[in-house]
Amino acid sequence: SLASTAITCFTRGLDLRKGTEDVLCPANCPLWQFYVFGDGVYASLSSVCGAAIHSGVITNAGGAVRVQTLPGQDSYPAVNANGIQSQVLSRWASSFSVTAGTKNTALEAVGRSVSTARPSTGKRPKKTLDKKAGNKDCKADIAFLIDGSYNIGQRRFNLQKNFVGKVAVMLGIGTEGPHVGVVQASEHPKIEFYLKNFTAAKEVLFAIKELGFRGGNSNTGKALKHTAQKFFSLENGARKGIPKIIVVFLDGWPSDDLEEAGIVAREFGVNVFIVSVAKPTTEELGMVQDIGFVDKAVCRNNGFFSYQMPTWFGTTKYVKPLVQKLCSHEQMLCSKTCYNSVNIGFLIDGSSSVGESNFRLVLEFVSNVAKAFEISDIGSKVAAVQFTYDQRTEFSFTDHASKEKVLSAIRNIRYMSGGTATGDAISFTARNVFGPVKDGPNKNFLVVLTDGQSYDDVRGPAAAAQKAGITVFSVGVAWAPLDDLKDMASEPRESHTFFTREFTGLEQMVPDIIRGICKDFLDSKQ
Repeated sequence: SLASTAITCFTRGLDLRKGTEDVLCPANCPLWQFYVFGDGVYASLSSVCGAAIHSGVITNAGGAVRVQTLPGQDSYPAVNANGIQSQVLSRWASSFSVTAGTKNTALEAVGRSVSTARPSTGKRPKKTLDKKAGNKDCKADIAFLIDGSYNIGQRRFNLQKNFVGKVAVMLGIGTEGPHVGVVQASEHPKIEFYLKNFTAAKEVLFAIKELGFRGGNSNTGKALKHTAQKFFSLENGARKGIPKIIVVFLDGWPSDDLEEAGIVAREFGVNVFIVSVAKPTTEELGMVQDIGFVDKAVCRNNGFFSYQMPTWFGTTKYVKPLVQKLCSHEQMLCSKTCYNSVNIGFLIDGSSSVGESNFRLVLEFVSNVAKAFEISDIGSKVAAVQFTYDQRTEFSFTDHASKEKVLSAIRNIRYMSGGTATGDAISFTARNVFGPVKDGPNKNFLVVLTDGQSYDDVRGPAAAAQKAGITVFSVGVAWAPLDDLKDMASEPRESHTFFTREFTGLEQMVPDIIRGICKDFLDSKQ
């Protein structure tokens, strides 16, 4: 016979091209991962090696198998044999049977199964523990956004499910490994299951298999936006500090616009990948709303986040490269957002002209800005310094690792009352508050709040702070001279300088300050 083709545990009958083919099954395929339909005659959707073990042609030690393509059947029975439970399937377009093959020894099976990819220690119990934990080297919370539109149709939808199942298995899902969920895009998006629902590959595979095809327009943009906003909440199982990823599967092209959804996903710190299958042909391009739909939706248009497969057939070879991308922790450029990757220091004027009740309004303003950010030991951090002629560090960046604690610390700041030396206060804050974090991963911002003329020079200290990588926003109230405010602010000064006559006007500025911080953060990342 001709040389056998080495296949993987997951190769299905329909992945083979010839009428009769000699293949080599690898050893140690995990039995519970096999999809087998029928008995003796198997639906071409079945795993070839699974069918071979089921029918007794080989054992789990692998071996040579001859696969014969047969016509489709009206029904395939479910039979339990040799440790594999085959499943019922009504009508399938083609089938195959398996017999013992002749092994060409020169060709050992290269189709390493998932379980043999890691060297076995020979101690069984240890392995089962590891399996539960999953692949700890792959840190990811992933939503598979699958195409459930009429574009793809029932048959290719099933192939898509199969592919997603293989990716899920190869990822090494487990309590300490990747977690996955699935959202189906059609007319309206439907979250099929969340990250928290399953932590074992076996359960995920079963859930994927149970998914029903919805049909409808392929409103991928709508589904992407919905997933970015709703899927990754802590109560739905998203984990702090783990990259959030959406893998969008698109057969053909979307019916709606992806641009806005891409922006929302980036704002929410989600890394969007697009797997496009059967890209629009030249004739079809006229029907596509926006030819650049992939570039607008992905996290970064650098080639890493887009992935193409010509068809849904024979996709096994595409599984591993995709899994490798999804596990590349350091490439997830969209995980950092202005909300979770900034240090904001507030420099608060405590001089006598402010007065106790206005000082409360200042603290309320500080709270409202701080509230917008994701404050944690691995996220954004907030510090506050109050100044008169003297400076007092109310709390530093490392004092409070949660939003609740920061907000309560702001509430507890006591009004000092005294003179105004803003320049000194900026130097003090740059040195003592920002100094210790200057080599950290977060971008540094200083918000200076003052209601009057400073007794000392502000321009020199502000320029030194900016040189040290601190972006300065100046917020003036009442008698604060505009020249001082502009001298302190970072470039472009217009967008970093704020002024209000009354302390009550601070409230309206909150969204502008937050937006300003986010804009600077994004500009620094380009």
